[in-house]
Amino acid sequence: MNESTVRVTVLIVTYNHVRYVAAAIDSALMQEADFGVEVLISEDFSTDGTREIVERYVSNHPERLSAIYSRTNLRSNEVVARGLRVARGRYVSILDGDDLWTSRTKLKDQAAYLDAHPEFSAIFYNAVVADGDDVTSTRWTRGDQKPVVTQRDLWEGNPFATCAGMMRTACVRNVPSWYADFFPITDWPLYVLCAKTADLAFVDEVAGVYRLHPGGLISALPNRPKLDAIEGFYRRMAQVMDTQGANSARGGCSRYFYEWSMRYLIEGDLPSARSCFLRSLRGGGIGREVSKHDFAGLGLRLLKSSVLRT
Repeated sequence: MNESTVRVTVLIVTYNHVRYVAAAIDSALMQEADFGVEVLISEDFSTDGTREIVERYVSNHPERLSAIYSRTNLRSNEVVARGLRVARGRYVSILDGDDLWTSRTKLKDQAAYLDAHPEFSAIFYNAVVADGDDVTSTRWTRGDQKPVVTQRDLWEGNPFATCAGMMRTACVRNVPSWYADFFPITDWPLYVLCAKTADLAFVDEVAGVYRLHPGGLISALPNRPKLDAIEGFYRRMAQVMDTQGANSARGGCSRYFYEWSMRYLIEGDLPSARSCFLRSLRGGGIGREVSKHDFAGLGLRLLKSSVLRT
């Protein structure tokens, strides 16, 4: 395919997805588009047969598929970054090897949207959640999600499924060196980088399946490891961003865990509520994104609840 004809790059990122990767690749190959689409698979030295499936697909579709193979398991975001660096499309969509697209016109529709709306750096649709092999009707992104997402919004949490988006490649092609160390959180830092250029758009249409399963990376982790990973994301972002970005990261961390502490308290899960309360305090944003009055009030409620339980 001539480089000048490539308008969208599909970057499939996969490791040990033997049960699902064929469906992911097929959902990319089924896309109906009146422009050039390259499908690039970044495979991270799988040990379960995933690599052999990828090799077979590339051999059968050499004009449409290419692959980058790790010599050892990198287990870092370099698996994503290396694909972004060589992406030839004006736009790029990332698809994890255990997810898939259900809309045949996902790429065509999102590219048309970005063409028509230069004021946005990325466009996101919704995705339904699959519990292993069982596809549910539950949508990953909440229905009250705002149609315009700013950088400040993103500091309060990542509302999007990886498979649901399309970004302007120029915003993420040369990701900073620090990005590699943010694994297993792969997409959230990219959205923050996009938002430095322009806002992100959201359209509540289902375009894919976002799979939760024991072999997943972040979304299927048990509660505490997942919270550890997210707290680590905020902490590292505060270290690598400029002063304004660092303050935003600290404020976002405190707001994120404050909201989760409130939610866990309402649900009666006091251990998780207390854990998130402490994470909110460690975030460093009390007094900015979370008022001292609100934070103190939450602490008092947690204390009373603990007393009532004893």
